[in-house]
Amino acid sequence: MPTKKKSGSAAWTDSDDAPPLTEAFFDRAEIRHGDRTIRRGRPPLPNPKQAVKLRLDADVVAAYRATGDGWQTRINADLRKARKLKAG
Repeated sequence: MPTKKKSGSAAWTDSDDAPPLTEAFFDRAEIRHGDRTIRRGRPPLPNPKQAVKLRLDADVVAAYRATGDGWQTRINADLRKARKLKAG
């Protein structure tokens, strides 16, 4: 007697029921090593930077932007020097 497939069951009875293997399918896939999921990208920082809204004079922003990419990092470094804070 054939078994009935329960509605919503995760069991596969026919390989033709498999979803198509598209690029989007693999983009969402998890990479696993044993029981551990391997995360893509940079690992999270122990002390991540905080996004804040800071109002600065236009000439100050223009001067830092003129120095090229990384201008916000340079502002952070200059603020650390001004407050005599150790690098974090």
